[in-house]
Amino acid sequence: MSWRTIVITKRAKLDLQLNHLVIRNDNIIKVNLSEIAILLIESTAVSVTTSLLAELTKKKIKVIFCDDKRMPSAELVGYYGSHDTSLKYKKQICWTEEMKKLVWSEIVAEKIRKQAEFLDEMKKQESILLYQYINEILPGDESNREGHAAKVYFNALFGMDFSRTLDCNINAALNYGYSIILSAFAREVVSQGYFTQLGVCHDNMFNQFNLACDLMEPFRVLVDRKVVHMELAEFSSKEKMELVDILNYTVYIDGNREYVSKAMRIYSKSVFDALNERDLSVIKFYQNEL
Repeated sequence: MSWRTIVITKRAKLDLQLNHLVIRNDNIIKVNLSEIAILLIESTAVSVTTSLLAELTKKKIKVIFCDDKRMPSAELVGYYGSHDTSLKYKKQICWTEEMKKLVWSEIVAEKIRKQAEFLDEMKKQESILLYQYINEILPGDESNREGHAAKVYFNALFGMDFSRTLDCNINAALNYGYSIILSAFAREVVSQGYFTQLGVCHDNMFNQFNLACDLMEPFRVLVDRKVVHMELAEFSSKEKMELVDILNYTVYIDGNREYVSKAMRIYSKSVFDALNERDLSVIKFYQNEL
């Protein structure tokens, strides 16, 4: 099973040789493609051969490109991720609005539950209000409990003066971590044969990853947990690598201890099964390690 996240931080040439990623800079490093889950190209001084890109796409390896500020800006997404992609597309188009609203309510409830549990661990009394919000969620979250919970949650974690619109290291770290999680979910959507543009709730015509945005919501808390405990006097490569490493954390899902990257796969498939079978009971959410 692929598990490595490869990060290229400085000038290099990347090419393909006998099913290996070859990294050429001061030294030559070779990594078998079967071990790689994500390739993050952080530096703009990197050249990549098209033969490597084609093979990375074939192997369903997520490739993330960063801009001149070393922030994720684009990714490589293959057209076809499964042998029965055409069938999956037809099923996805036929997901009913009623079922999508019910699934979204489950996802939102789990996200708020994870936020409340984290506030409990942090000894924050605001967790009581978040647990209350869970019981007030309507189909499709028409009452926007998710939005109300987010305001309470972030103010409890970072102070009443904090806003997600502020230009600060905390938000830079959150945004970077969320980008990594989003990219990983986009990989899962494509590899399981669905297309990322058609979401369950997210429906932005300019968003290429609406479905991945839906799926990632309960996993955002993993980033929040990390950022709260980071020293963010600056936000540099060291802090970014700590956030990338979240994919290698372990959680419990479906009765087993799994890497976060594997938990994403199990959870995503369960959501797709719920939508296709119209059965909410098949959705599998992760639990943090005890």
